[in-house]
Order: sequence, then structure tokens, then C-alpha cells
Amino acid sequence: MGKIFYIMGKSSSGKDTIYRKLQESENLKLGRLVLYTTRPIRDGEKEGQEYHFVDEAKYFEFDKAEKVIEARTYQTVYGPWTYFTADDGSVDLSKTSYLAIGTLESYQNLKAYYGVASLCPIYVEVEDGERLKRAIAREETQKEPHYEELCRRFLADAEDFSEEKLEQAGIEKRFFNKSLETCLSEITAYIKKRLIES
Repeated sequence: MGKIFYIMGKSSSGKDTIYRKLQESENLKLGRLVLYTTRPIRDGEKEGQEYHFVDEAKYFEFDKAEKVIEARTYQTVYGPWTYFTADDGSVDLSKTSYLAIGTLESYQNLKAYYGVASLCPIYVEVEDGERLKRAIAREETQKEPHYEELCRRFLADAEDFSEEKLEQAGIEKRFFNKSLETCLSEITAYIKKRLIES
């Protein structure tokens, strides 16, 4: 039976980069479980890579068909943005294992949907001061920087990934992204071990 390796962490912890590097790995050959969002696509992002970028009408279409596994709507400084996972027929755990990226809340909901044994959490951590520097540097590269939204996300992370919530979700192992190369190596070894166990 396949596994879903679920990457999560606070904003600017490097999880998007780690996700891309793992996806490109010829050794792992993991399928992609791509989440959906109604937020605007950022510079450098690609449809179907980080997310499926859709409008609210598409979300309601999935919802009406009872295909929404989990959904979260954030009241941002630019209006409501919804992130959701849909059972769109792209996941078949009897055939392969998958790589996904999202929030602690979405991880919990997918665990309830697919079963505890199918989900393998990969929690990426970076010191807060370093995360803030990275977030500002990334935002500066955007055509229209959204610094207010950056600050909202940064502050929300403290609550969304509190020690209490991490404990409730059963997150025991953490991968510290001080060095991307070292962090990737540790995560790759973890994934290979879990694949052998399954």
C-alpha cells in the first residue's frame, strides 16, 4: 500500500523548495497530490506544481459533488483565500506513493480521510528570525510585494503550528532546514525507510 508523504511547516521554512527537489528525485519517484487554492498565483509558480489555482466557482463545484476532503478559508488583507484538497481521482494508493504539501490542519484531515497508516508527516522547521528574513527577501522579488499579507501569515503561523497542536497531530520528528542539502538528505533517507517498511 502506498504512502502520502506530507510536507508542512511555517511560512518561509523552505518547504516549497524541498517539495520541488523531492519531486524531481529519480530515486523516489513519488506521485503528486496537488492541493487547490483560490488565491492568485505568485510570480515563479506554475499551475499544477505548487497548487491548482482555481476560482471560487470551481471550489463550489467540487463541494457540491461532495469531493472536497478538507478546506480552509483565510481572511487575508486581500479578501478570502480558500485552500482545499479534492478527491479528483488523481490518487491511487494501491499503485503508488505520493508527495504533498500543506498545513497541519490539512494533514489532520487527510489523515482522517485516507487513514493514519497512509500519512507520513514531514515537518520542516527554521528559526523564526531566519524565516522572517527569507520571507521579506522572497516578497521583494514579487512585482507587487504584499508585505501586509506576509506579516499576517508570519503571525498566524505561531498559532497554527503551536507546540500543543503539533503534539495533538502526533508530530514527533522534525527536520531542521539550516542547510538545505543536509535537510534534503535526512528527509530522503526518512522517505526511503518508510517506503521499505510499507
